[in-house]
Amino acid sequence: MRRSRFSFVLLLGLATMASGCSYNRLQTLDEQINTAQSQIKVQLQRRADLIGNLVATVKGVTKQEDTVFISIANARAKLAGAAGGTDVAAMGQANAAMTAPLGRLLAIAENYPDLKSSANFKALQDELAGTENRIAVARTDYNGAVKEFNTKIRQFPTLITAKLFKLGTPRPYFDLTTAEAANAPTVKF
Repeated sequence: MRRSRFSFVLLLGLATMASGCSYNRLQTLDEQINTAQSQIKVQLQRRADLIGNLVATVKGVTKQEDTVFISIANARAKLAGAAGGTDVAAMGQANAAMTAPLGRLLAIAENYPDLKSSANFKALQDELAGTENRIAVARTDYNGAVKEFNTKIRQFPTLITAKLFKLGTPRPYFDLTTAEAANAPTVKF
C-alpha cells in the first residue's frame, strides 16, 4: 500500500515537472505564431499601401477607368481592415479579394505607353512584386509555426499541460481561399 502511494506521488511529481517544461515550450511556440502572424499583417498592410500608390500613379494617366479604381479601393480597404485584425481567415480572404482588381489595374496599364515608361510606376511595380514574395514567405513562416504548435499540443505529455492551461486549441493555418488567390498578379510589359 505504502509503495503504491509512493509510486503515485513520484509519478505525480514527474508529471508536474514535465508539464512545467511543456508549458514553457507551448508559450514559446505560441509567441512564434504571434510573431509570424504580425509579419503577415505588416506585409498585407504594405501591399495595401503600395496598391494605393500604384492606383494614384495610374489614375494620373487614366481618367476613364473609374470602375476599376472603385473596386480596388474597396478591396484595399478590406485588406487594410483585415491586416489590422487578428482573424487569419479574414486576412486570407481579403488578400484573395485584392488579386482580381489588381490584375485589372495592371491590364489597364498595358493600354497606356506613357504610364508603362514612368519610372515611378516601374518602381511601384517592383515593390509590389517584392511585397508579394514577402507575403508568401510570411505565410510560410506562420504556417510552419502553427504546424509545430498544433503538433506539440497533441503529443504526450504536452497535451496534458496544454489542456490543463487551456492552450490545447489548435491555431488556424493561413490558407489561400480561392484558386485565384493561389497566384500573385502577373505583371506583363
